Amino acid sequence: MKAWIPDPDRLLVLVDKPMPEPGVGEVLVQVEACGVCRTDLHLVEGDLPPRHPAISPGHQVVGRVVSGDGDVGQRVGVAWLRWTCGACRFCLDGKENLCLSSAHTGWDADGGYAEYLTVPAAYVYALPEGPPAEKLAPLLCAGIVGYRALLRCDLPEGGRLGVYGFGASAHLTAQAAIAQGAVVHVVTRSRAARGLALELGAASAGDRPPEPLDSALLFAPVGDLVPVALAALDRGGTLAVAGIHLTDIPPLNYERHLFQERTLRSVTANTRADGRAYLDLALGRPPHVTTTRYPFDRAASALRDLADGQVNGAAVLMLG
Repeated sequence: MKAWIPDPDRLLVLVDKPMPEPGVGEVLVQVEACGVCRTDLHLVEGDLPPRHPAISPGHQVVGRVVSGDGDVGQRVGVAWLRWTCGACRFCLDGKENLCLSSAHTGWDADGGYAEYLTVPAAYVYALPEGPPAEKLAPLLCAGIVGYRALLRCDLPEGGRLGVYGFGASAHLTAQAAIAQGAVVHVVTRSRAARGLALELGAASAGDRPPEPLDSALLFAPVGDLVPVALAALDRGGTLAVAGIHLTDIPPLNYERHLFQERTLRSVTANTRADGRAYLDLALGRPPHVTTTRYPFDRAASALRDLADGQVNGAAVLMLG
C-alpha cells in the first residue's frame, strides 16, 4: 500500500509499505480521508520525536472496516488515542488520557497518511453514512481535543472566552462555545482567520480582546502568548493550553499574570468519553467545518501550507 513517512529534507516522502494485518481485537480500516493536524507537523519536524522509525502520521481518520474484529463495511473514525492499559491509577479513575502506557495513532503506530491502518476495535467511533468524509475528519481531533479544552478552561455560563490562534481546532471550539451562549473574542494575526472568526459568530477578532476574559484557550503553539493571555484574564479566570507542543514560556510575573486566583492549565489528549460526547453534539448539531481538500499525493504540500499559515480552517487529505 502507499503511505507517507517523515523525511528530513522534504517533510514527507511517499513509500510502499506492506498491507497491515489486524491483530487480536483490532480492525483493518481503509482510509477515506485524514485530517492534517499541527501535531503531524510537530512529528515530522522533530518537535515530537517519532516513537518508531518510518511512522506514518495522521490521527483524524474516516474510513471503513474491511476485516478484523468489527463489522465489515462499517464507517468509522480513528482518533489520536489508540490504546490505554485500563489498569493504572489514571485509567481506573476515569482519566485514561493520562494513562501511564497509552499509545497514539500516528505516533506509536501508523496513522491515516496511508491507504490502510489497523486500530483496536474498542478505540474507533461509529460514524454516520451521510456527511462527507472531509467534514467528519476534523471532528476526530480538532473537534474532540477542542471540546476537552473547553471543559478545562472552566468557562462560566454566558462567559467571555478568548481564543488565541484560529486554526482547525479553534474554529470548531469557538462554535461550540458560541452555541453555549459565550461571548468569544479571537486573537490571531491572519486576516483570513479573522474574517472566518467573525463569520462564525465571534464578537471580535484582532490583536487583543476588547474586554477582560473569564476564560481563554491557547491553540497557537507559541509560549510567548501564555503571559499575554493570562494578563487578559479577569480575576478568577482560567487559561487552558490546548496543544501537545509549546515553545518555551517566558518568565511570569506573579502579580500581573497569576494573582487574584488566575489559573494556568494544560490539556492532554482526550478520553473516549470526551470523544463520544463531542461527536454526539457535533453530529446532532453540525458545526460549520471549513476545510481545504488535498489529494493524497499532495500530503507534503498540505503540511507545508499548514506550517506557512496558508490553511484556513482544516486541511484534509482525500483518499476515497
